[in-house]
Amino acid sequence: MKEARKILTGSECHLLLKACEPKRHTHKHRANCVRNRAMILVMLDAGLRVGEMVQLRLTNLLYGGVVAESIIVTANIAKTKIERIVPMSGRLKYAIEGLRDRWWVFKEDDPDHFAFFTTNPHRHVTTRQAERILRALSIEAIGRPVHPHGLRHTFATRAMRRAPQRVVMELLGHKSLASTQIYTHPDSNDLKGAIDAIEENDTGPVDKPVEIL
Repeated sequence: MKEARKILTGSECHLLLKACEPKRHTHKHRANCVRNRAMILVMLDAGLRVGEMVQLRLTNLLYGGVVAESIIVTANIAKTKIERIVPMSGRLKYAIEGLRDRWWVFKEDDPDHFAFFTTNPHRHVTTRQAERILRALSIEAIGRPVHPHGLRHTFATRAMRRAPQRVVMELLGHKSLASTQIYTHPDSNDLKGAIDAIEENDTGPVDKPVEIL
């Protein structure tokens, strides 16, 4: 499996987010940690593509200055040019609130700018910068590089185990169900669950062997 497609385990996700915690007490370092954690969670908990994530603006995340319940991926930043709305997890919403309080600049004559930037709020971080940030954090956290698509792949795979395919298709912004179905591959827990289900449903002796075609 390609590195970009490799799914992160729950413990790996925990370690990756833990690596975002500040290690120094400088304002710049702590602020960068807040931004990096929010960027990761937008991909890991909402499934955005890295190219969509870096183009998010305040209006995609706020409503009346308050962090919204969902991310609005507008058509102009969506890869498929189709607008979609993705509900925020609790930890993602908390991360965006931290970003609002530490990073964002609010001016009456300049009410909107990019959510993720380095120094100029009107120039978003590039996809390459986001890839480098994630790569460094993932090597530190779990000993291997993780590509942004690995976070989206993890989100999609988890969602497929909890929601109908049509719902996941909407969350991912896919145009066709075929694109979503690549995330239906089973893991060891799925295989074990299938065996357990067979055993639980076996309430009596089998009269004769079932012919396998």
